[in-house]
Amino acid sequence: MLKWRRRGSAPTPDAQPQQAPAVDTPDLGLRDAALRGWFCHDTGALFRGFTVGPRDVVLDAGCGTGGNAAFCAGLGARVILADIDPECLLMSRTRLAGCATQPVEAMVTNCDPIPLSEAIATRIICTEVLEHVADPTRVMAELVRIGRPGALYLLTVPDPGSEQLQRRLAPDIYWQRPNHLRVFERDAFTSLVEGAGLRIEDRSCYGFYQTIWWTMFWSCKVSLDAPTHPALQHWAQSWEALLGTPEGIAAKQALDDVLPKSQLILARKGISASA
Repeated sequence: MLKWRRRGSAPTPDAQPQQAPAVDTPDLGLRDAALRGWFCHDTGALFRGFTVGPRDVVLDAGCGTGGNAAFCAGLGARVILADIDPECLLMSRTRLAGCATQPVEAMVTNCDPIPLSEAIATRIICTEVLEHVADPTRVMAELVRIGRPGALYLLTVPDPGSEQLQRRLAPDIYWQRPNHLRVFERDAFTSLVEGAGLRIEDRSCYGFYQTIWWTMFWSCKVSLDAPTHPALQHWAQSWEALLGTPEGIAAKQALDDVLPKSQLILARKGISASA
């Protein structure tokens, strides 16, 4: 959830080469994520193994514009939105208005602390947030505190390989508050989760497509509000074409494993009070 805006202008139409039909890049990004296990409508899982239903209370900590929360609300869950940015919360609430069947709660917070009673949530989502916070250990302790015994946790942070690439290309503000304050090596991410008292049930990585997209984005020098550039469009076209080949899905999985954008941990809070 980057807060910065990089200004720039896209090339004029007469400077653009002949292109194949335009690809809807947000739609391609969603399809790419679904191929790795996200947004499983058939099983009611936000990510494989992270099922959500009407009996669940879902906290989306650092909800951004509400994509994950909207999926959970559409499955009937009660959703609690939390974000440090009031503008993001407003967008999230507006997004959920058309799909939520239960009341939606929203709060402005940096999650240190979380203004909720303990043991209130059965599902906790915290995606691409922990790299932004001043003290990830304290935030994790808060996430565990508000989870009920047996609660499931869906946690993601950028993968170190992708971050090393961004470090060579991204502007300085990418590494300044409120953006990325740290890079989590994989063993450090594991230690953070287990140190908070959670049991890891699954882990994954995904997002080669996004890693390369961001690499190109820095070079194109266009606005994040309107990232229009032939290089970005050609990359989307190439990726869509690859996915359409007989070995495209296998190639995607291999590339996701080698240079993913993010690392993911699915974890559970213990049943016993001491856990």
